[in-house]
Amino acid sequence: MKLVRDKIPEIIESGGGWSLCRTVHGKDELIVLLRNKMQEEIDEFLENPCIEEAADVYEVFRELCIQYEILVENVVYKAAAKRTERGGFSKGIVLQNVGGDEDR
Repeated sequence: MKLVRDKIPEIIESGGGWSLCRTVHGKDELIVLLRNKMQEEIDEFLENPCIEEAADVYEVFRELCIQYEILVENVVYKAAAKRTERGGFSKGIVLQNVGGDEDR
């Protein structure tokens, strides 16, 4: 049992197959299944980094945002602001240790 895109049952049937499906039992179950789906999609993206797999990750992320009532546009804005303020990850900086003034 896994969460699939809305039109997958129709696609299976149009290809001559059949499927047994149900809808989720509320928001809590949907979020659990979306979390599982996100892990599945991230694993697939890491195994095969391409636009197709990135789009799948994005689609699950988008739905999670909807379920948590977060506007994706606000996420994009916040990410840009954090990138400006704190930087991104493109330099590959690895923090190995942190100390305070007393360590100097």
